[in-house]
Amino acid sequence: MSFRKIINDPVYGFITIDDELIYNIISHPYYQRLRRIHQMAFAELVYPGAVHSRLHHSLGAYHLISTALHELKSKGVAISNEEEQATKIAILLHDIGHGPYSHALENTLIKEVTHEQISLLLMQKINKEFEGGLQMAIDIFTNKYSKKFLHQLISGQLDVDRMDYLIRDSFFTGVTEGVIGYDRIIKMLTVHEGELMIEEKGIYSIEKFLVSRRFMYWQVYLHKTVLCAEKMLVKIIERAREIKAVSPSRVFNIFLHNEYESDHIEEYLDDFCALDDYDILFSIKSWVAHPDKILSVLSKSLVNRHLLKVKYSAQPVSEKMLEEKRNLAKEYLQLNSHEASYLVFTGESEIKTYNHKIEHINILFKDGSVKDISGVDNALINQSLLGTVKKFYICFINLELIL
Repeated sequence: MSFRKIINDPVYGFITIDDELIYNIISHPYYQRLRRIHQMAFAELVYPGAVHSRLHHSLGAYHLISTALHELKSKGVAISNEEEQATKIAILLHDIGHGPYSHALENTLIKEVTHEQISLLLMQKINKEFEGGLQMAIDIFTNKYSKKFLHQLISGQLDVDRMDYLIRDSFFTGVTEGVIGYDRIIKMLTVHEGELMIEEKGIYSIEKFLVSRRFMYWQVYLHKTVLCAEKMLVKIIERAREIKAVSPSRVFNIFLHNEYESDHIEEYLDDFCALDDYDILFSIKSWVAHPDKILSVLSKSLVNRHLLKVKYSAQPVSEKMLEEKRNLAKEYLQLNSHEASYLVFTGESEIKTYNHKIEHINILFKDGSVKDISGVDNALINQSLLGTVKKFYICFINLELIL
């Protein structure tokens, strides 16, 4: 009897798992940990429905890549059963290395180590447990496999990772600007000279995909309140480290008070996989009553959603404005300049609609010619949308909350 499991997904309906190895990987503790990591960190503070997890996203990307592989095979693209299985495994595990609160704490808990690096190490470790059954998946994930288009489905300008997070995040936030025609995009996928491309008929769907991504970044991912909450989380951890505050979580304490070198990551992978959002939030809740004023104020503000005020501007924040806000914090809370920097700080955010210098979205025309999406006639993604859009921000203490 053939193996078959189904998972009911709120976005796509039923997702079918018809491979026992893939099901065993999904059942692995490293993978199940993704249930306890928010996909969108603190976006729920603005969009209350945005409480979905990394596991939701991973399964959604698996569903999309299954559909994409079926479509490519129906067009005569040579993909063996082993390659199909490996590509599905690679997309399932592409984000397994994310730490608590996903991107919000990237390079904070472990400096100079990306989640992609940790994902690869975890894939290699699982591969040993499954006696080499994931080796092709690892080769595809690292772009070492001969068929480049399989890697492009997982990581590229038009990968199923981006497709699912736009669809899913739009669904759970209710932000309709993020809705994309993913089913049409997948139908328009093709392979030409070993590269993943889009058929000419799919141009408008791709342009909508790119514009939707831009809208979602400014309206959701880089929403000023979401950004402020994530920066406050980083400041809480920085302050806890500075004053050597103790967390009630054993594994959080390990990463809070130990400096790990990037070339020794393997030594603490199990501890890393025991860490999730709950450890961080439990610690922050306990620090609400901490005797350190800075740690207490930041923790209480985040727990109760009484966040720092934040303002975006087109120009860098002036030193005069920064100094004024810090002086107010120093005066009303009796802080020194260093302490005030935790409650008043600046930064910048930026987004590219389409980075054609890194990787292209190529359009395959009926006559066999190939053009970058930005170079087609009457292209929406033209020079005005190719550049980087940058915004500057200042976060500062809301004195009304503490006076």
